[in-house]
Amino acid sequence: MEVTYTNGDQLTITDEMKDAFNKDGYLIVRKLFCNEELQKMKKNYEDGEDYHKNKFMVKDKEGNESAQITWNFPGNDIFGMAARCEKLAGTCQQLLGGEVYHYHSKFVVKDPKTGGQRAWHQDYGYWYKNGCLFPDMMTVFVSIDTANKENGCLQVLEGSHRAGRVEHGLYGGEQGADVERVEELKKFCPLKYVEMNPGDALFFHCNLLHTSDINSSESRRLGFLPAYNRKSNDPVIDSHHPRYTPLDMVPNNAVLECENFTDLGGKGFLDMANLKSIKAQVQFNK
Repeated sequence: MEVTYTNGDQLTITDEMKDAFNKDGYLIVRKLFCNEELQKMKKNYEDGEDYHKNKFMVKDKEGNESAQITWNFPGNDIFGMAARCEKLAGTCQQLLGGEVYHYHSKFVVKDPKTGGQRAWHQDYGYWYKNGCLFPDMMTVFVSIDTANKENGCLQVLEGSHRAGRVEHGLYGGEQGADVERVEELKKFCPLKYVEMNPGDALFFHCNLLHTSDINSSESRRLGFLPAYNRKSNDPVIDSHHPRYTPLDMVPNNAVLECENFTDLGGKGFLDMANLKSIKAQVQFNK
């Protein structure tokens, strides 16, 4: 289902939208962030030195690389305000049916002609290993750049979240979901290319199978992906992502009013290359 956000308003999640999310595993909100907000986001990404210091390169089986930057706590910069704002975090709270907290955020960057492919996977295929007992979790893909078929937009298997968690591991030389199970699910779950303009957002369930192709275009594909967990699903073990931490939600105008582009203190960046807790797991990229 697709809806369009009217800037400045509250984003009301109707029963129809909840039903569509539960049936399909995702909800697309067009124009969730306006052009002025996007310009601030781009400046924050370019000027935030700590973002680039914590960049981690991921290779696909063909040797093409994508960049990932991951942090555990929202912080108080532009992206922190975005992750904490009502139209984003509050929407996740309504879709998941209970209080949520910020599980982590990341950038995934596919540079022109080099940005790598991602295998089919579910986010919960990895997160359950972190002690999250229930799939009461979700991710939002916010397009900072245009995302289309040419530069490797997300592809989803509509309704595949209802199949439950699929086993994840090393299949066919790639880390991801069980290839044979995915091929069977393709017979029942329609494949959708999620093409988005800057400012559009895809809210998707943690068990929704998704993938993306190589960026074969001349344009960068930058995505901002905050992930949320329900308070009631507080992990039962410690991992590289946080247990329940109260989320200080902010109003929808917080991004427009924020002028912090460079102070990234307290975000808890992850050294993805050296984290022992994930070396044996599949890399959870998009």
